Amino acid sequence: MLTHSGRRWTVAEAGARPAVFIDRDGTLIQERRYLADPTGVEMIAGVMDAVRALKNGGFAVVVVTNQSGIARGLYTLEDYEAVAARVDEVLRENGASVDGVYFCPHHPEVTGDCDCRKPGTGMYQAAAEELDLDLARSYYVGDKVTDVLPGIALGGVPILVRTGYGAEHEATVPRETHVVQDLSEAVRLILSAVGKVG
Repeated sequence: MLTHSGRRWTVAEAGARPAVFIDRDGTLIQERRYLADPTGVEMIAGVMDAVRALKNGGFAVVVVTNQSGIARGLYTLEDYEAVAARVDEVLRENGASVDGVYFCPHHPEVTGDCDCRKPGTGMYQAAAEELDLDLARSYYVGDKVTDVLPGIALGGVPILVRTGYGAEHEATVPRETHVVQDLSEAVRLILSAVGKVG
């Protein structure tokens, strides 16, 4: 059983909502290294159902993505926005819209240190403030170590998916990280933990 802080909890508990933070590239959409063309957007199988299930379960769904290609000059902010718009369009067309999208355009070797680049927690804290989220009751899903470390730092539940770069990162994630095949399996695990399935 997936647990949080040693106890079961329900989405209906009072206070700020829990969220599921989802990395974009390699978790929500197919990994296309430094994707700059919206025609390259391809959803990973099962993500539409997974996002809809989270929303139906009472979770906020927030996409959180590092986009260092902007700082590196590999694509422009406008390129990123075009890809993000395409992702949003595909999700909405399938009834799987998300509550927020946060991105970090920086890279420390180019722009210096920032608090938003994962594994930093700046994007999560911004989302919590703007969307009234409870970070300690939230889930952090992605295909890299940097996607799950914020969950540990913020007292939430880290989940690594094996899609994207996940299979390569599996051996290096902290032991408290749950490892699953893909976003669909992560969502089944989350909903089971809060008594929504199974």
